[in-house]
Amino acid sequence: MRMAETRAVNRAIRKAYGIGLCSLEELGAFASEALPKRAEARTASNRNGSNNCQPRLRDRLCVLIRQHQLDPTLVKRYAADFCGTQELREASRELVESFIATLAQQAAADRDGLICKLNSYAHGEAVRS
Repeated sequence: MRMAETRAVNRAIRKAYGIGLCSLEELGAFASEALPKRAEARTASNRNGSNNCQPRLRDRLCVLIRQHQLDPTLVKRYAADFCGTQELREASRELVESFIATLAQQAAADRDGLICKLNSYAHGEAVRS
């Protein structure tokens, strides 16, 4: 009962703050010997929408946007341009993963330069309209 309550609280906090990471209790790292094989297989395929317990791409992008206080609309435009598509949802998973990795590197190395680059997408959109 205590573990169920802990998991529920952790899920509620993650959902409220938009965090796409699993809590330790939900990973089942310490309980893996206690779970039967069938239960283990069932939980492994339902961890935050991913089979390998990695946060979903959307969640990883949201965390980056919040962490570095970026404009989500400009990030979407930059991502679509980076992936060579009209909209981000049209891009392949590999391209989006590459974009997220690039965005993380740029934000960590030179946030001001990244902000300047993102702002160029705001001005470019205003000119096109």
